[in-house]
Amino acid sequence: MAFAKIDFMNRENTIISSRVFFALLGFSAIITEVATIVERGRFIPANFFSFFTVESNLLAVVVLLLSALALSRGRENRTLALLRGANTLNMIIVGVVFSLLLSGLDTELTAVPWDNIVLHYIMPVVVALDWFACLPRSPVSFRSSLLWLIFPIAYVVYSLTRGYIVGWYPYPFLDPSQHGYLPVAVTCLVLAVVMVGLAWLLARFTGQYTKSSSRRR
Repeated sequence: MAFAKIDFMNRENTIISSRVFFALLGFSAIITEVATIVERGRFIPANFFSFFTVESNLLAVVVLLLSALALSRGRENRTLALLRGANTLNMIIVGVVFSLLLSGLDTELTAVPWDNIVLHYIMPVVVALDWFACLPRSPVSFRSSLLWLIFPIAYVVYSLTRGYIVGWYPYPFLDPSQHGYLPVAVTCLVLAVVMVGLAWLLARFTGQYTKSSSRRR
């Protein structure tokens, strides 16, 4: 019994330390990217912070730190669980979209190679692994998980609206000036379907965790 308690505490300490480490790593990558672009005289704050990658990674930094604090106090509540789920969904989308649609393109977020690796590959994998390694203790229903789509949908609306006004779009697949609004709409629809599927999958795992925990008791 004592050994089991020690192992559990070691696991918790490992998760807490990992969350803090990767939160700082993600934050340092964003700061380095900003400093590099400023040095090159190409930094436009409104554009830089309009990238989904930047917004999602900043959210990941905050959520990882809050999750580390909550786990250290044993107080993860439902609100934090929903935030973690939204953060996980966002970061998976960052990794998938960059790998499939943006890899190799010259954007403001490729100023420093190691930043690119951290923000587009390492952080999405870390956040996803953190979700599955430490699932919420109470199940998240599929209906509740649909709340996670609010931010991505709002982001698309914001990007299209701002792009129409200022003539700048953060990503080529959101730029209707290249191929028209129909391809943009189709791409957004496909991404929406993918996000709904991911939300269902992430929520389903919380239910499986609850069932397995009940059996162990």
